[in-house]
Amino acid sequence: MIDITRDTFETEIIQASMQTPVLVDFWAPWCGPCKSLGPILEKLETDYAGRFILAKVDSDQEQEIAAAFGIRSIPTCILMVQGKPVDGFQGAMPESQVKAFLDKHLPPADEAAEADTTLDTESTEFAHVSPEAQIEELVVKLKDDSNNDELRFDLVKLLLLEGRDDDAKIAFAPVITKTSVVRKFDSLQRWMQANDATYLIAPQTINTPNTAINDAIDNLDAKIASNKRDFETRFTKAQILMSQQRWTDAMDELLEILMRDKTWSEDKARKTYIAILDIIEPKPVKVADGHIPPVDPTVATYRRRLSSVVLS
Repeated sequence: MIDITRDTFETEIIQASMQTPVLVDFWAPWCGPCKSLGPILEKLETDYAGRFILAKVDSDQEQEIAAAFGIRSIPTCILMVQGKPVDGFQGAMPESQVKAFLDKHLPPADEAAEADTTLDTESTEFAHVSPEAQIEELVVKLKDDSNNDELRFDLVKLLLLEGRDDDAKIAFAPVITKTSVVRKFDSLQRWMQANDATYLIAPQTINTPNTAINDAIDNLDAKIASNKRDFETRFTKAQILMSQQRWTDAMDELLEILMRDKTWSEDKARKTYIAILDIIEPKPVKVADGHIPPVDPTVATYRRRLSSVVLS
């Protein structure tokens, strides 16, 4: 059981729920039904042996958190999974009903353990496959299934990650006309454009940090320091960072543009930010039935940051 405050909310609820479901119990010391529900929740957290985390929010002390969830009466319980509320209930329920609520969303203990073992095995096997072997396998598969967009995306992405820009452009050529209708292809194209822009600054070295790259970033930073709204310079810096595969640094720079002008240059900053999310998002993993696939915490965090800026 964890007592949540505004300072610990992000870490103990949002980030923690990326790995394990978090049941948030909104209560208050004066609330009679809360006093009967609380011990039941604490008992079940022990009985379920780590399959969920119980987090308690004193709605009197943490009114900002309660307001953010739209809490109108207590006790109210909200189940958070991967940073988002997926279900909830109000009032003091008996243990059997709370268990039924949890069992609807949590996988049985044996399935969860089996899923974890499967994921560990697959990850270990995948780690032994070299990028070169993966590329060869994708090339062979595309010969038999040339219209498979997922295979095409995986191949071009892997080539770019390995610094094989010319090969990536050749592999991308058959689908270049689809960038307006397939977002992931648009994302790859924006990556290649970032590489091309960086190549003009430091030829033949875009995939390796070097003095020319660092000097270029320093010069751009100096221009930005004198004019926070020099969006072209900020975007150029973001492209260089993107070419260096410094993904979060690039998104941070693009967010600086979006916080000042959400639709700058026909949404160029926003679309490039989304492109990076497409590029860094891991492929979905297989999990047991009823088990929720894990979400990469970096992708989840930067999606939330984009939403908070764009929707503000």
